[in-house]
Amino acid sequence: MNITIDKNSGYCFGVEFAIQMAEDEMETCDELYCLGDIVHNGMEVQRLYEKGLRIIDRQQLEELHDCKVLIRAHGEPPETYRVALENNIELIDASCPVVLKLQNRVKHAFDSKRNDNGQIVIYGQVGHAEVIGLAGQTRDEAIIVTTEADLDKIDFKRPVTLFSQTTKSTKGFYHIKALIEERIRQANQDSTLPDFDANDSICRQVSNREPQLARFATEHDVLVFVSGKKSSNGKALYSVCKQHNPNSYFIENEEELERAWFANAQSVGICGATSTPMWLMEQVARGIAAFDTAAVQ
Repeated sequence: MNITIDKNSGYCFGVEFAIQMAEDEMETCDELYCLGDIVHNGMEVQRLYEKGLRIIDRQQLEELHDCKVLIRAHGEPPETYRVALENNIELIDASCPVVLKLQNRVKHAFDSKRNDNGQIVIYGQVGHAEVIGLAGQTRDEAIIVTTEADLDKIDFKRPVTLFSQTTKSTKGFYHIKALIEERIRQANQDSTLPDFDANDSICRQVSNREPQLARFATEHDVLVFVSGKKSSNGKALYSVCKQHNPNSYFIENEEELERAWFANAQSVGICGATSTPMWLMEQVARGIAAFDTAAVQ
C-alpha cells in the first residue's frame, strides 16, 4: 500500500495558537486550568493533561480564586470575564482572532437591531463552546438553528440577521439561508418583506478544506479520517470525504483500525479535522503500515 497523509489536514491557526499558549504557560507553572477541552481530541487532551493542563467547567470556574485559567480558541461569553474579575483569576486568552471578530460583529448587530425588533440567528450547534460565546454577545437572546426544524423558532415577520458558527459547513449555511429567504417570502406575501441580512462567517481556513478534501478523497482507494467524536468540524469534513469516497472511515486513533478495510487497497489517504494533531495522523499511518510491511510511509 501507498500511504499518504493529507498535507492540508491538522490544526487550524486558532487551535495551534491555543495549544502553544498552553504549553508556554505550563513551562512556568505547575498547573494551568482550561475552561472546557482545549481541543476536541481526547488523545491531545490527555497529552496536555500529563503536562499539567486541568480541564474545568463553568461551575468549577465560579469556585476558583487566585489562579490562571486558559480560554481556548472557541472564545467565551462576557459572563466568563466577569467571573474572572470577581475571583481574581488571571485569564490566558487564547481565543481565535476569527472568533473574536465574529463575536464583535454579533454584538454590534444585536445592539443595532434592538431598535427595529430584529432577531439574531446563529447557524450552529446548540451547546457548542463557540456558539455559547456568540450567544453571550446577545444576552443569550440569539436563536440557534441547526436543522430545518429549528427555523420554526424564528418570527419571519420581523427582521433577521443570520451568522454562522465558524466551523460549520458552507453548503449547510447556504442551505439554511435559502430556507429562511423562502420562509420570509411565504410569511409576508401581502406585506413588505422585513430585512434579512445573511453573513457567511465561516472561517475560510476551514471552508477551503472542503474542496481540498474532496480532491484528496478521490485520489485514494481507502480514506481514513482521524478526529475526535466531539468535533463539529470533524463531522462536517468527514461527510465531505464519505460523499466523494464511500470507502471512508472515521476513527479517533489507530486502535480503531480494521485490517479488512485495506484488503484490496493500493492507495490509502489519511486526513483529519482542524482539531486533529499531526502526530496522531502519523501514528495512524504507522498502524496501517503494520498491516502491510511493504507499505510506503
